[in-house]
Amino acid sequence: MGRPDPNLLDGMLTYLRRTHPAMCRRWFADIEPLDQSGGVLRLLVRESVQLRYLQRQCSQQFSEAAQAVTGSLLAVRFVGESEVSASREDLPAGVRAAELQGAEKTGAFVRRSTSTSSADLYEMVLSPDYLFSNFITGPDNRLAHAGAVAVARKPGRAYNPFFIHSGFGLGKTHLLHAICHALLEEHPDFRIYYTSCEGFMTQFHEAVSEGDMTGFRYRFRHVDMLVIDDIHDLSKRERTQEEFFHTFNCLSQAGKQIVLSSDAPPNEIPDLEERLVSRFSCGLVVPIDRPCYETRVEIVKNKALMRGFEFPVDVAEYIAARIDSNIRELEGAISRVQSVAAAEGAPFTLELAKRAIGEPRSSGAGHPTIHRIIEIITGYYNVKPTDLLSKRRHKSIALPRQVGMWLARRHTRYSLEEIGGYFGGRDHTTVMHAIRTVDSKRQVDQILDHDVARIEELVLTPGS
Repeated sequence: MGRPDPNLLDGMLTYLRRTHPAMCRRWFADIEPLDQSGGVLRLLVRESVQLRYLQRQCSQQFSEAAQAVTGSLLAVRFVGESEVSASREDLPAGVRAAELQGAEKTGAFVRRSTSTSSADLYEMVLSPDYLFSNFITGPDNRLAHAGAVAVARKPGRAYNPFFIHSGFGLGKTHLLHAICHALLEEHPDFRIYYTSCEGFMTQFHEAVSEGDMTGFRYRFRHVDMLVIDDIHDLSKRERTQEEFFHTFNCLSQAGKQIVLSSDAPPNEIPDLEERLVSRFSCGLVVPIDRPCYETRVEIVKNKALMRGFEFPVDVAEYIAARIDSNIRELEGAISRVQSVAAAEGAPFTLELAKRAIGEPRSSGAGHPTIHRIIEIITGYYNVKPTDLLSKRRHKSIALPRQVGMWLARRHTRYSLEEIGGYFGGRDHTTVMHAIRTVDSKRQVDQILDHDVARIEELVLTPGS
């Protein structure tokens, strides 16, 4: 089992930055080549969260890089400290002592960890990016961030349950991951189960069909913290709501922490039982709104630094000014700029950023802006813009909002996610529902059909 070329990792990272720039992170430099044998290159990753992330998300790309750099058919395998220690303990005593002496000189020896990690309790992989230190706070998310920090410091005692709601791509998942990271840093044995609502429902139905409700309930109720992403998916799921109600009560009565995220506050999740609405609302319910321009600039700078490079101020400001829907769109813009710079071997400049991102997709001839659509809609229906973009579901607000989404999809080039972002941070399924609703109602409601046709005419008429 030979030691790999010490320059191998540098070559692999250079290859990855050129071919897979969006996946590269600054902490990749902490990975250590361990050994190479039988066509397998083992790379040591000391941080357990980073190890789990690389094993699940990056093995194929790293293997591709190793093959490109060496010209050999290699497979990359990420290993942690415990595996390295265990493999050395299997060696004869004399060989192990010799390796230990040499390892102490090179700093390559790793002791076996005696703590029991709760990693096996995760269903969703924690992202090494989503730490509190990487979360940019602003007026739109400061309360949510403060609540998350308090929960991480005093689980089960600060705010229980802790409920975050926002539109797509605004930072809910980041805070959920950050809570888990912070707790595991302070309490390595803390038992966390983190899954999506879809994951909870799938496991519930499997348990019912297999007659294993005892195992299902033990899995979700014997933890120190339960984290459920997208809890709004419980909507209209009566049997699952019943089971989650009892799971919630069991954990709450035992003083265990519950953390939930949703695209709407509890009282606006459709067809959610009142008893669940009441329980979700009895802790801290906090929104995250779309980030303002200043916050977006800082987010762009921070995301670039996490990838191992730095944007000039004018480039960061240009991206933040061009993309105002959500953080996912900002990340997409950063990736495009990074990819163009890597392909051309050029520095990050404002001119390059403009070429990479392009002109606003709704600025072409015949394509009205969403701002214009909102202006026409609010004038026609005599509603306030703040109400149209709010979470209010009253018919007098909901119908104009649906018409606005319908027009935005028909007459702009924005994606469903982007349209939802403009209309109060809603997700793509809400936009799809609005489009279907308007299409179906126009067939049976002549007044609505006339209104939509008139609004569409106003939107497409310059100066109207």
